[in-house]
Amino acid sequence: MTAEQIRRVILDILGRIAPDEDLSNLNDEVAFRDQMELDSMDFLDIVMELRKMYRVQIPEEDYENLGTMSTTVTYLTPLLKDVVSPA
Repeated sequence: MTAEQIRRVILDILGRIAPDEDLSNLNDEVAFRDQMELDSMDFLDIVMELRKMYRVQIPEEDYENLGTMSTTVTYLTPLLKDVVSPA
């Protein structure tokens, strides 16, 4: 997957976890928690969705890499490079 495809996947996951949030103005450089009403369980839901959808294992010590859209895409790009984009 490309970085843009990964970004769209993350937006899709965020939209399911927080359906009342407006994701259209999400700033890729600002922490998700500073822009959205996400708690630690919501964050874990993101990790679990990635595991379920793409069999990506994200160790707890790497969670800090998932704080913003930019860092999330950067972290996931090598892990998902061989994954075919969702239709």
